[in-house]
Amino acid sequence: MRHVIGLGLAVVMAAVLFAGAGWGTWRIGALQAAGTSLSSSSGLQALAALAGTGLLLGVVLVAPRTSPLAAGLPGLALLAWSGLRVASRARATQLIPLHGHIAVGLHTLLNGGVLALLGMVMIVPLFVPSRWRRRNTRGKFGRPTANSLLE
Repeated sequence: MRHVIGLGLAVVMAAVLFAGAGWGTWRIGALQAAGTSLSSSSGLQALAALAGTGLLLGVVLVAPRTSPLAAGLPGLALLAWSGLRVASRARATQLIPLHGHIAVGLHTLLNGGVLALLGMVMIVPLFVPSRWRRRNTRGKFGRPTANSLLE
């Protein structure tokens, strides 16, 4: 059941990553082009979008009870997309799922290699064996142990 929930979290993580990081990156670039400071309300909104995306990514990466699929599947998609960018720039640009401001931010992240970096970080939980196993909360004889009662 944990891995089924992980699949759902993977979809949510991908959507938040594309929307939050794409919009935030576009907004910061637009503010920079206009000469506006990040301490303005628009700048703070862009920083909040990026910080919220990073916070969700951090929780999905390090929470021990979260399935490794929650971060691993979007990470594999980012790595595949970055690999396609190396092979065919035009095809990778065509695969940007949204259009408008978010697409501009994603294009910036893709061309800058940030999506490849995020993908590498996001697949790390896939290689940790303890993340695939269920936690054993019972002791040797089937009774809860003192440590399991504290969890």
